[in-house]
Amino acid sequence: MAGSTNRSNNSSHKWKFCRLGGFDQVRIETGADILALEHLDQKLWAALSCPTHGLEFDVKTLELIDSDGDGRIRVPEIIAAVQWTRSVLKDLDGLTGAPAELPLSAIDDSHEEGMRLLSSARQILANLGKPESPVIAPEDTLDTLKIFSRTRFNGDGIIPSESAEDDETRQVIEDIINCLGPEQDRGGLPGISREKLDRFFTDLQAFSKWWEKAENDGGSILTFGEATDAADALFVKVRPKIDDYFTRCRLAEFDSSASPMLNPSLDDYRMISTGELSPSSDKIASFPLAAIGSEKPLPLVEGINPAWVDPISRFRSEIVTPVLGELDSLSSSDWAALCSRFAAYESWLADRPATSVDSLGIERIRQILSGNSKETIHALLDKDQALEPEVNAIASVDRLVRYYCSLHRLLNNFVSFRDFYTRGKKGIFQVGTLYIDARSCDLCVKIDDIAKHSSVANLSHTYIAYCDCTRRSSNEKMTIAAAVTDGDSDNLLVGRNGVFYDLQGRDWDATIVKIIDQPISIRQAFWSPYKRAARMVGEQIGKIAGAREKQVTDSVGSGIAQTGAKVDAGKAPVEQPFDVGKFAGIFAAIGLAIGAIGTAIASVVTGFVSLKWWQMPLALLGLILIVSGPSMVITAFNLRKRNLGPILDANGWAVNTRALINIPFGTSLTAVAKLPEGSERSLSDPFAEKKRPWKLYVALLVLLAAVVILWLNGLPLPSRQQAG
Repeated sequence: MAGSTNRSNNSSHKWKFCRLGGFDQVRIETGADILALEHLDQKLWAALSCPTHGLEFDVKTLELIDSDGDGRIRVPEIIAAVQWTRSVLKDLDGLTGAPAELPLSAIDDSHEEGMRLLSSARQILANLGKPESPVIAPEDTLDTLKIFSRTRFNGDGIIPSESAEDDETRQVIEDIINCLGPEQDRGGLPGISREKLDRFFTDLQAFSKWWEKAENDGGSILTFGEATDAADALFVKVRPKIDDYFTRCRLAEFDSSASPMLNPSLDDYRMISTGELSPSSDKIASFPLAAIGSEKPLPLVEGINPAWVDPISRFRSEIVTPVLGELDSLSSSDWAALCSRFAAYESWLADRPATSVDSLGIERIRQILSGNSKETIHALLDKDQALEPEVNAIASVDRLVRYYCSLHRLLNNFVSFRDFYTRGKKGIFQVGTLYIDARSCDLCVKIDDIAKHSSVANLSHTYIAYCDCTRRSSNEKMTIAAAVTDGDSDNLLVGRNGVFYDLQGRDWDATIVKIIDQPISIRQAFWSPYKRAARMVGEQIGKIAGAREKQVTDSVGSGIAQTGAKVDAGKAPVEQPFDVGKFAGIFAAIGLAIGAIGTAIASVVTGFVSLKWWQMPLALLGLILIVSGPSMVITAFNLRKRNLGPILDANGWAVNTRALINIPFGTSLTAVAKLPEGSERSLSDPFAEKKRPWKLYVALLVLLAAVVILWLNGLPLPSRQQAG
């Protein structure tokens, strides 16, 4: 795109622009407009990049456009998507009508790629049971498992057992899956690949050759035939105990005085005799196999440790008798012969190859090797892979269908922001509507980090309420930033609750957690000076009343304490004499204050009534302008600065223009509650406070005080002639 500016100068395409949001936006209304985007100067694009998440747009489509997989869509990727779409369609005019499906007739089958796409699209529809359908929709390509659920071969190089044509081949495939684990094919079934097939037969050959080594060794390895493995397991179990016995006997032969210590002592028997005895006791099992003596053979029938009677009996019948014959005892030389016999078997076991087919057994392994299942399965894999080009085109069909149905909408939210500035539509960054404080806010964007977003969004000059949203039914959570562009902010406080509706119509509990305080409307600016003054007066009255209450409380408490102390001392409390001078001074101060207030009021009243009748409304209007004018002017300037850009930039966009949110457009983004047109309204409130004319009384008293003060000061009252 580096040369897009130069190409734009040479392009013969006639562009159309419209003025929306304070900047010129290109109108993308025809297929020719879409095709010519590569020649449009990037400086005229509304955005240069956007994220692939957090948008109300098909995520799969965004991932397909994001060719480098970095989670962002950029101008070159948009242009590449347009160019590829044009290369496989007859024209791009169909994209501009908000289509919900792709007509098969729109695919350009005049070249190889188009023919492959058309054939693949028809194959998809056939697999879904709609072979005669003239259109294909995104729902048809959404679930590849559904597409391939009825096919034996799907070109992925993996075949399930259902692909086999005979029971023997099917059983071999299942054996491979059981031994090596399954691989899932496109139809969702467990299957095998060519790699696993070759590995399986390699393991079969290795195991078979290893087993042949034992069979061809004259019986010195497999002494007990097929029972050798079980015999070896029994031998391994009793060997440590028999070695222990003969070692003790050799020590007794070496030193006869050691015999008592090599046998259990009386203390050992005394210790176990105190509890309930059992042949399976671990303590008894730890005793020698039999009584220890010099050159004494191991008894195999009588005199055996009770805990080892059963294992030694099996050892005699399953190992000793087949090799040495019927013996009642076992000498140390006999034991050495048995050990050497099992040494060959254990050496053979040590050479056992590490394979995955051991569980099959040698008989099943040889049965598989004797057949031709390997060649049969290879042929099935060849047949499956022959469909690879056609089936791989299914991914391209999915891409084409999604581009056809969604690309134009993306362009109207990337190249321009036309959807955002068009009534009845929403930008792809708008995720729903927030209802709170008798208003609805349509400009709501999904965010990940409040702190990060607010640091940039503050530059938008827009009042933003950040809300945590949850759905209790599914425990879903998300955070939104809602722009408030109409009404006032009097009741928008952290902690206020509302309801957020996403574009699927689902409702979320929303709670304000942070606010960016900016001007909202001219109406709010008009009343804000009076509200601030009323708030300040209220705060001051509250402070004075609080201080006075504390003073009175402290005074009363101090007086009670002093009185109590005097009573405790046995003295009657002394009554303070009434200080006339003190109270006269208080009344004089009050009189002066009232006189000053009355004089001020009288001056205002005198000045106002001295005006001619047509000057009075102008004076009131001037007073209002003096009070509210500055606030309204400042707010008007700030509202003219409201900008969508920082709100989106803070969310990962690269907005390329100053997308304004002016006052009229702002009122369309936030709707304030109002009664429906033609509805009836009753002003009779049974719970309204009863009206009393105290305000009239106060006004009359103030007016009377002003007249009296004027008369006392000798000031002339306005005559009827002067008033005229």
